[in-house]
Amino acid sequence: MTSITQTAVKAEAGTASWAQRINIGNLVVWILIGLLLFITLFPFYWVVRTALSEPSSVYAYASDLLPHNATTFNFERVLGMIDPSTLVGQQASNISPGTLNFWIFLRNSIIVSGLITVGQTIFSAMAAYAFARLKFPFRNLLFTIYLTGLMVPGIVLFIPNFVFVRQLGWIGTFQGIIAPTFLMSPFAVFFMRQFFLSLNRDLEEAALLDGSSKFGVFWRVSLPLMTGPLLTMGVLIFVGSWNDYLWPFLVGRDEEVRVLTVALSVFKSQTPQGSPDWAGLMAGTVVSIVPTILLFIFFGRRVVDSIQFSGFK
Repeated sequence: MTSITQTAVKAEAGTASWAQRINIGNLVVWILIGLLLFITLFPFYWVVRTALSEPSSVYAYASDLLPHNATTFNFERVLGMIDPSTLVGQQASNISPGTLNFWIFLRNSIIVSGLITVGQTIFSAMAAYAFARLKFPFRNLLFTIYLTGLMVPGIVLFIPNFVFVRQLGWIGTFQGIIAPTFLMSPFAVFFMRQFFLSLNRDLEEAALLDGSSKFGVFWRVSLPLMTGPLLTMGVLIFVGSWNDYLWPFLVGRDEEVRVLTVALSVFKSQTPQGSPDWAGLMAGTVVSIVPTILLFIFFGRRVVDSIQFSGFK
């Protein structure tokens, strides 16, 4: 009886010790996750905090965690709700009398990002289907060569693309900004090909037996089954093109085609005193990232699921 009791006590002690180790392990994991979240989100919080601060207090209260005399004045300036002529007489030296035609630049960004997203999604899906389903000479070799484009830094292509666009007379136009990335990208083709390889061939063969063409099978059978991956690819392409800066800066510096990322850079340099208008710039930055945040709020789960399904971690 005594030995049974001792065994039960030891088992209970071992269970308690194991539970204690698990709790300590979970605690360490949660601390690390919290630290990573803080490192990731704190810069964004500081952007919002600066955007809500008075322009004159950005430097005077730079170490405060909360905005000094929080105001929406900067957002009103950026969104064009305040007449720029009224800013000239402001005593705050950090207020820029320059303007940010936010709605025009937002329109330009939507046009550029939307057309690039539509073009890359459609043409990448067509190329991916060809590499996944169609049989032609040197298919695998061509696909391997095409994927080497993933290893080429994008900056290497800037000079040839710029020379080509200039020769076409597209400098300062929407087509000049859109053309280099409109058709497809190696990552998009590879991403979509993984999903086409997973489709059931029986459906496609049945459509061919019913007299459908290869393109008809792709358009009417395979593509409707890829709405999830297509949406995921569209979100990734849209966010990438929305945040692009260097190429639109080189080709589309005219105000009629200037995108929001370039406009924010121009707005930063408009302060005559030489000191950047950080409050107004941060307000414009906050407003400019709202569309991408909304995309991930509504489609974030689908993006994560699709990337995991395709084999990426």
